[in-house]
Amino acid sequence: MATSLSATGCVGSSFYGSWGTSIVGEDYTVLAKSVPSQVRLGRRKPVRLQPMMKNVNEGKGIFAPLVVITRNIVGKKRFNQLRGKAIALHSQVITEFCKSIGADGKQRQGLIRLAKKNGEWLGFLA
Repeated sequence: MATSLSATGCVGSSFYGSWGTSIVGEDYTVLAKSVPSQVRLGRRKPVRLQPMMKNVNEGKGIFAPLVVITRNIVGKKRFNQLRGKAIALHSQVITEFCKSIGADGKQRQGLIRLAKKNGEWLGFLA
């Protein structure tokens, strides 16, 4: 597309026609009918599924019944607080162990992931 500066100081182009005839005219109605209704804005928002952080071994494992009973007795909120403290304490123990043997951060993260997998498998995260 060639553009040039005219004598009036305005930028001209080789594009001829106007937006008014191409957008408001007959072409707009044909275009609007051809667009699927899901694409149009202003209607409904698309439904987005919430990510689920769910244990694949929920209800399985030798400690799962004990964990479920404790959660029902103590209450979900208090139980999650206690579980969070226990997980944090266990991570600190792993970190101190890694410091004592000279393991680097990558190995420490691997041990923490392994502890989480074992906890799921045993039913602690039910």
